Amino acid sequence: MTTVMITYPTKTRRTLLTQEPVWVRWMLTGLALVFLTLFLFLPLSAVFFEALKKGVDVYLAAITEPDAQAAIRLTLMAAAIAVPLNLLFGVAAAWAIAKFEFRGKNMLITLIDLPFSVSPVIAGLIYVLVFGLQGWFGAWLIEHDLKIIFAVPGIVLATIFVTVPFIARELIPLMQAQGTEEEEAAIILGASGWQTFWRITLPNIKWGLLYGIILCNARAMGEFGAVSVVSGHIRGSTNTLPLHVEILYNEYNYAAAFAVASLLALLALITLAIKTFVELKVTQQKGKLIHEH
Repeated sequence: MTTVMITYPTKTRRTLLTQEPVWVRWMLTGLALVFLTLFLFLPLSAVFFEALKKGVDVYLAAITEPDAQAAIRLTLMAAAIAVPLNLLFGVAAAWAIAKFEFRGKNMLITLIDLPFSVSPVIAGLIYVLVFGLQGWFGAWLIEHDLKIIFAVPGIVLATIFVTVPFIARELIPLMQAQGTEEEEAAIILGASGWQTFWRITLPNIKWGLLYGIILCNARAMGEFGAVSVVSGHIRGSTNTLPLHVEILYNEYNYAAAFAVASLLALLALITLAIKTFVELKVTQQKGKLIHEH
């Protein structure tokens, strides 16, 4: 018995595997649109509708009153501190993991992923246990008149913890895909470590780095759980934007709550637009690397 094998060209084989009846494609597309409408477009539209429901004057008053302005400043401050620190850590960790072999490498990767597996509320409680009045360093902090919990330093620490993985986890696979050939060639030609990083490594990872920064910044500004535990909810002092929204909503001040929430929603939309553009650039860069290899 003779077996006849028919080999299709790659493009034709891919077309046969992905070709579905028209009704199947329409059904899947319709389900996706219904899901997005119910769980994304409607809630997002509701936020802006409720924010502007009582007029522009009420909306502007809600986002310009002193407590809201203090929440905006604190949110921006926490992000402005957390993102650069995570940028430095993320680049250093990704460079070490992707370019070198050393003991404890797997442990470092596990520690980077830890905030993904630990609830933000638990992270906040850990900081309270360490730096609170009854914590490990509580007596020492009181003695030196230092305050971390229920103050800005605690909010910054909690924000740093929950945003640690974003930049590093974006850069590690990208750097691993690039390999070490270009860096080794630069060093052989006499370049120093810093010259190699600034002229070879950094240009190759710039889009992936920007993508990680965007995600890190978005999480820093929108974090609720960990910050809620360590903030103390002091109006005008330790409330970030998400916490301020919760307080206004609990006070039945819905117009103001939705007005402040619309700022976070607007930030999310801007972040999504930038993320989509950068993601396209990262995909193009990865595709170029795969083609070269």
